[in-house]
Amino acid sequence: QVQLVESGGGSVQAGGSLRLSCAASGYTYSSNCMGWFRQAPGKEREGVAAICTGGGSTYYADSVKGRFTISRDNAENTLYLQMNSLKPEDTAMYYCAADFYGGSWYNEALTLKYNYWGQGTQVTVSS
Repeated sequence: QVQLVESGGGSVQAGGSLRLSCAASGYTYSSNCMGWFRQAPGKEREGVAAICTGGGSTYYADSVKGRFTISRDNAENTLYLQMNSLKPEDTAMYYCAADFYGGSWYNEALTLKYNYWGQGTQVTVSS
């Protein structure tokens, strides 16, 4: 059974940093995509960042480019999201996802086409 467990969320002031982790068990993702998504209250879940194959292909939402970095440790089966220069609008529940079933990575890696989802970790950024 696949399990994804996020950690690393918390409360920070604007301009601060957090590093999210997603520990995966029951799943080997070295040849597929994994992603980070977020959902703020009253808003739809949106793609933040995705990483495909061995980590050679990464995709970011425009709103986080230059501030967030996605990475993966295949040996440890762990996905990371380094978040710098955080803004209040980054406040949301963050989810990791695995087992992409879409087509084009470039066009769809940040969509919701993943079979497995974690329970989420809350990130709150105050001004």
